[in-house]
Amino acid sequence: MNPSAPSDHAPPGQTLPSHTPRWYWEDFPVGNERDFGGMAVTRDAVIAFASQFDPQPFHLDDAAGAASLFGGLSASGWHTCAMAMRMMCDAYLLDSASLGSPGIDSLRWLQPVRPGDVLRLRMQVLQARPMASKPHVGLVQSRWEVRNQREEAVLTMEGWGMFRRRPEATQTTQTAQTTQPTGNH
Repeated sequence: MNPSAPSDHAPPGQTLPSHTPRWYWEDFPVGNERDFGGMAVTRDAVIAFASQFDPQPFHLDDAAGAASLFGGLSASGWHTCAMAMRMMCDAYLLDSASLGSPGIDSLRWLQPVRPGDVLRLRMQVLQARPMASKPHVGLVQSRWEVRNQREEAVLTMEGWGMFRRRPEATQTTQTAQTTQPTGNH
């Protein structure tokens, strides 16, 4: 497949990626749950992320962390979000027909994430519907929960993802739309 060649299944002016996605919008039905991850949190990674993006003392220094409400060195919540994103990419996004996300509706940091923790992520599909204005795109609302090795929830978030629909599904939708009676007799 030539990635720069136009495709019958791509939106006007766009081309499909050079690989065939494993997962499309149709693979994320309401109620679907997926568990993945096993990401180890290291002290060096906690400090490196905080040094660059969230240099609050309790993310950078053991003594400052111990003196804080967290009671010890803890990862930035944004670092936890970034680790969750990496687990999503590794588990399914990079092998899907993902078109990005219009945003996150809610985000909560429930427990500190510490060096030595091992994080896992559970995704649950809450809603799935075709995009009315773009029939080749499906919207998926998901809830993600990150847990540590003690099965404590450390982060929850809800948001939407956009995925290309399977080419056959898009053609069926477009055909149905063009053959619908207009109501003008």
